Amino acid sequence: MAKLKFGTVEEEVVTRQEFPLAKAQEVLKDETIAVLGYGVQGPGQALNLKDNGFNVIVGQRKGSKSWDKAVSDGWEPGKTLFELEEAAEKGTIIQYLLSDAGQIAQWEMVKKHLTPGKALYFSHGFGVTYKDQTGIVPPKDVDVILVAPKGSGTSLRRLFVEGRGLNSSFAIHQDATGKAWERCVALGIGVGSGYLFQTNFQKEVYSDLTGERGSLMGAIQGLFAAQYDLLRKKGHSPSEAFNETVEEATQSLYPLVAENGMDWMYANCSTTAQRGALDWWKKFRDAVKPIFEELYDSVETGNEAKLTITANEKADYRVELEKELDELKNSEMWQAGAAVRKLRPENA
Repeated sequence: MAKLKFGTVEEEVVTRQEFPLAKAQEVLKDETIAVLGYGVQGPGQALNLKDNGFNVIVGQRKGSKSWDKAVSDGWEPGKTLFELEEAAEKGTIIQYLLSDAGQIAQWEMVKKHLTPGKALYFSHGFGVTYKDQTGIVPPKDVDVILVAPKGSGTSLRRLFVEGRGLNSSFAIHQDATGKAWERCVALGIGVGSGYLFQTNFQKEVYSDLTGERGSLMGAIQGLFAAQYDLLRKKGHSPSEAFNETVEEATQSLYPLVAENGMDWMYANCSTTAQRGALDWWKKFRDAVKPIFEELYDSVETGNEAKLTITANEKADYRVELEKELDELKNSEMWQAGAAVRKLRPENA
């Protein structure tokens, strides 16, 4: 592994330079990679692995929308596309990419096919970390590994097709064969990772759940809503409130942060914007810090896992979820957003 500095801290990471695709192909040349689940991460990882020359099959429930999507993506029923159990039986590496709830529901079936020497692969540490709630305890004679791309499966595939990639974390939970590290890293390179940084299952799920509920999704929606509502209350039009709250952030400033960092983005804004941002960012940090501490505690104690599992167990979960998503979709802010997006120059 290469040693690189992140700020003042030196970490060991795996890059494509010291572990190129050709090496990954050699490591996995005799493996059959069975991707179980074709929902969020499944399509991107399966297609990237296939395009990179690995032996991949997909397991999905026949008759489902995801089965139909797999067929439309080129997977052939009876050749590279199978029912979940048949794929689990055929695979020497089982990529367990069902939803967290799906993993719980299918665990007894999958465990039956985890014969000695196989590898069980996750892209989320949820099932293993919260084993007291999920019941997912892998047999001792299989490798248990994780590669977690830092983005959606859609982004993973899109960036791969563009010749780019997402960074991924990786973890070895159990090395039964002595080959777990090589298998894991080869899969990380195979799915298109830019580089791989090491973690463990617990840290992966703690940081992931905190991020999703925090700055990646939950907190950012809350921040957008608070500013938009304030501007509307003060008499600003929906288009003005949306443009100043969301559109300028996502279309102009966030891409600059992605390219060169927050300091560079600040340096390339007006002095008025710089002064205001520098004066106010610490106030926002101090205001939300207690909420993040509360959030992390809820993740660490397993409360977030309990809430997730309990919600998914309800028969009407999908119906209620759609109602909650509709609340966002039908809010004035995101209705305004739909109108603004249609008026972007590339859509005009």
